[in-house]
Amino acid sequence: MHSDLRRSLHKKVIDHLDTRNTGLSTGDEEKWRASADDCLRAEMKHLALPDLEKERLRGGILDEIFAYGPITCFLEDPAVSEIMANGKDSIYVEREGNISPSGVAFISDETLRSTIDRMVARVNRRLDESSPFVDARLPDGSRVNAIIPPVSLSGPCLTIRKFRKAPYSLEELIRIGTVTEDAAAYLREAVSRRMNMIISGGTGSGKTTLLNALSQFIPDRERIITIEDAAEIRLMKPHVVRLEARPPNIEGAGAITIRDLVRNSLRMRPDRIVVGECRGGEALDMLQAMNTGHDGSITTGHANSPRDMLRRLETMVLLSGVEIPVRAIREQIASAIDVIVHISRTGDGKRSVHTISEVTGMGEMQILLQEIFRLSRSEGTAGKACLAPTGVPSKLHQEEENGWT
Repeated sequence: MHSDLRRSLHKKVIDHLDTRNTGLSTGDEEKWRASADDCLRAEMKHLALPDLEKERLRGGILDEIFAYGPITCFLEDPAVSEIMANGKDSIYVEREGNISPSGVAFISDETLRSTIDRMVARVNRRLDESSPFVDARLPDGSRVNAIIPPVSLSGPCLTIRKFRKAPYSLEELIRIGTVTEDAAAYLREAVSRRMNMIISGGTGSGKTTLLNALSQFIPDRERIITIEDAAEIRLMKPHVVRLEARPPNIEGAGAITIRDLVRNSLRMRPDRIVVGECRGGEALDMLQAMNTGHDGSITTGHANSPRDMLRRLETMVLLSGVEIPVRAIREQIASAIDVIVHISRTGDGKRSVHTISEVTGMGEMQILLQEIFRLSRSEGTAGKACLAPTGVPSKLHQEEENGWT
């Protein structure tokens, strides 16, 4: 609606903001915005539109130039959890797990690209033909991914996964049905007893949310080092060092990988290491850290089940470039990992823990797993799935019986 008028007004403001016309060669953004606002008010004074429509049009154009365009309102809406721009005209948002069209659009591919550039520039990332996709974050921690032509045939594409201003607590996750009280009590005990843990699941299943919630049970006296591609883990603890990987510069040099940071973290006297996601050769260094005194470390990974997560770990260790027999890799995984929590998103958009498994050791050919909790339907739940104990004795209880303290 009013797309031609919007485009025309946008061009007039851009022309007005040329320093030759305004004289604003320096100054903060507020002065530029005020100058643009004055220009818009003058241009719109004689338009035959209701005042409310004028205000909406003016605000949208200013947001397109100085903020994040038509998606600005969704970034400020706490009910929106994800924003997906598949080109300038196709924008979708997710609310409570359900995806729907947003009803808004960017003026052009150029304004969408300018919005993306503003986002990635805040964290010193770049996006150009030589590096046509990028991961970044917004000041509030929201995760940003952008990809542009020639890789994208749909024009510039932008995906933003928002995070709450205050991370979910484990109690809140119990209330919304992500995890049950019994399972939460088990996880709380596992974190307190420094069991090494992997949270597995698909994209958008809630892995990072659960990791943040579990971190509240790490004792305040412990030193935690977090390592991520784009910083999004928010641990509400006093002694945290946050490390973030760095992509190569325009000459293709200067990259700092997750693996580099894991290795460096071992010299920083960590009590626990938290890796945002293992996806490559850093898995070997993470396993070695878990096996050399850094108990209680946590990481996440993409997988369809706990068994698949173990297979992926094997593959990632092989990607490290170190020649290790498969059996030796499996023995190292079996020794390092204690608990695998698998979380997924159901068809209705609800995120829930599907299984909690313990690694019990190494068999003849494969790593041994035992399920402690499993999502299943039982009597008295009116057909609803519930995360229930399987009845298999946990390693935690065995340690108690053996006098572990």
